[in-house]
Amino acid sequence: MRQRPSAWARAREKASRGEAWGGCLAFLAVAAALIGFALTVMTLGTDLWGSAAPAWPGGGYGFAAVVGAAGPLGLATVIAALSRTRWKTNPLRSLGRVLASLPGVAASFVWVVVVFAGFRPRHRRDWGSGCHSRGNPCWVHVEYPWVWAVGLLSTVLATAVLFTVLFRIDKARRSAAAA
Repeated sequence: MRQRPSAWARAREKASRGEAWGGCLAFLAVAAALIGFALTVMTLGTDLWGSAAPAWPGGGYGFAAVVGAAGPLGLATVIAALSRTRWKTNPLRSLGRVLASLPGVAASFVWVVVVFAGFRPRHRRDWGSGCHSRGNPCWVHVEYPWVWAVGLLSTVLATAVLFTVLFRIDKARRSAAAA
């Protein structure tokens, strides 16, 4: 009776060294990005909520509204720029599109940092004096108890506006192509 080769043997036969190194590099890049997010939240989160949010027009709620809208807009910028890249046919133009997506990546990064900096610890026993000091998550939720709702509402509204604009652009293109 002939046995099938193991999954490890099949994977070793299929993947070249370049593909294996590429996978390892992709994993390390994702791990570095997650560590970067965590360190940025720990260092800049309290400064953003403690200094920038109260000084923002509308206070913390205005800050949450702008940040909530920045998430979908940044993601839309990245998708719009990267969806048109064609590395094989025009690598120079594709490089320009990657560079054009960087502001969207930065806006998405800021969105993630601000959102994660506003999360309270899960257990109440972790809500010590450090959590209630200016700019920390418990202080944010005491000063601005509905900040989550404002941020979520602005995210939903910005997403709805983006979809409306996309559908209208698509409709105009189709009617122009049909004419």
